Amino acid sequence: MAAGEDVWIVGGGDLAGQFHDAGLLDEIRVSIAAVTLGAGAPLLPRRLESSSLRLEAVKQTGQFAELRYTVLRDGRQA
Repeated sequence: MAAGEDVWIVGGGDLAGQFHDAGLLDEIRVSIAAVTLGAGAPLLPRRLESSSLRLEAVKQTGQFAELRYTVLRDGRQA
């Protein structure tokens, strides 16, 4: 328990997906850098319906774009 504080999970999409499956994920932040790839793996190995995410902010940091999403459960914020 983080006593209401933020916890940053670093470990890739599978780890974040495990927290989502357990109902413990309330926000996703994705940093994107411009790279052209012919193919690749999905960001999260589990499918999260777009209706379960609400885009809250887009921020530029140098050459990166950070997207911040709130995870919704049953149409409500987690």
